Amino acid sequence: MSRPHAEAMYARDLTCRELGIALDEVGPGRARMSMVLTGSMVNGHGIPHGGYVFLLADAAFAYACNSHGPVTVAQHASVTFVRAAAVGDTLVAEAVERVREGRNGVYDVTVTGPEGRVVAEFRGHSVSLAGNPFPARP
Repeated sequence: MSRPHAEAMYARDLTCRELGIALDEVGPGRARMSMVLTGSMVNGHGIPHGGYVFLLADAAFAYACNSHGPVTVAQHASVTFVRAAAVGDTLVAEAVERVREGRNGVYDVTVTGPEGRVVAEFRGHSVSLAGNPFPARP
């Protein structure tokens, strides 16, 4: 996905923009996104809710699997939480394509926190839909 196409997709991505998720890097079969965990993201245990970690990983997966052009969506995703993050941490999600065959793809996303410590591992399965690639402008 060219940077203009990624930026067009990001311009329509209200969830990422509202949560402060940054699109740091995108290229063929890969993407890196980041966000700072805020006090409004904590669960009943006082730690950031795993749903936000999943959302960050899912967003990086979305940009990586759309990097080839056709509109592509998730068909299955799973996450393993390795350790809790803390309010104020900057999380980084690195998505990498493992296989793409026909309309299907498999992507792994590693979410890291401070000092590169792994917070979660995510695997997403994608399917490309019929239709044109994203236009360069929203």
